[in-house]
Amino acid sequence: MCRLFGFRSVIQSQVHSSLVGAENSFMTLSSDHPDGWGVAYYIEGSPHVMKSESSAINDHLFQKVSGLVASQTVLAHLRKATLGTVNVANTHPFQYGKWVFAHNGNINQFDSYRDELLALIPMGMRRFILGNTDSEVIFFIILAELARKVSLRERSITATTLVAAIKIAVNKICDIIGPYERQHSKPSLTYLTFIITNGEAMAAHHGGQPLWYSTYKNKCPDRESCPSFNEVCESPSRSGYVNHLLFSSEQIDGENLWQEMLPGAILATDQTMMMTYGRSAGRDDA
Repeated sequence: MCRLFGFRSVIQSQVHSSLVGAENSFMTLSSDHPDGWGVAYYIEGSPHVMKSESSAINDHLFQKVSGLVASQTVLAHLRKATLGTVNVANTHPFQYGKWVFAHNGNINQFDSYRDELLALIPMGMRRFILGNTDSEVIFFIILAELARKVSLRERSITATTLVAAIKIAVNKICDIIGPYERQHSKPSLTYLTFIITNGEAMAAHHGGQPLWYSTYKNKCPDRESCPSFNEVCESPSRSGYVNHLLFSSEQIDGENLWQEMLPGAILATDQTMMMTYGRSAGRDDA
């Protein structure tokens, strides 16, 4: 299956270590996930998305982009194709306006559900689906639910609003396709693990494929020079506010301390950097 990495911080930071430098970095993992890579990062509120159908470990562009990226928000993906041909149109992250999305999973027997799922997306948005993956359809279903609550052009969307839209979207999807798997089993089964962001709000959903998160480090190497350093950088937050939030398909070597998300969990933050929690029913628990 695919691999995910998401980063949200109060300050611009480089993620080169996680993508390239660490012993179990994204680039290293790409030898087992050879069907494309994508990195989305935000500059002055606008997403910049670089994608390739090549393996990241053999792609000099991946190393160049990873070395240059310094942003408050980054979303990266390694693809191991389950549905859809190997090409740039099917490579994550997918983008619509300021929103980007990456998925680790699969909808079992997607072709038999495709028309019903597309019916959840307004025609005006549906025409922007460029590839033939289940992942891109899931993305637009979430956007359709979010658009019922707030303008997608609004930058300061709250984490609470985003979590609520994800819950509704996931439950509508599962009403059609049945429940997603709660633990990893066969790759061909249904998994709805994903990360979505507009550069300020970011949320992740554990839909059966493993997902870890980190909000603090054992010791920040920049503690003496960072103007935003405080105790939440090196210990669990007592207020709910954090200075950074990372998501990853596995624990990445380095200073960050990782916690495993539980199946069905939704974890989000926004421009306030307050942690917000939710849970999808996924139909089995409805």
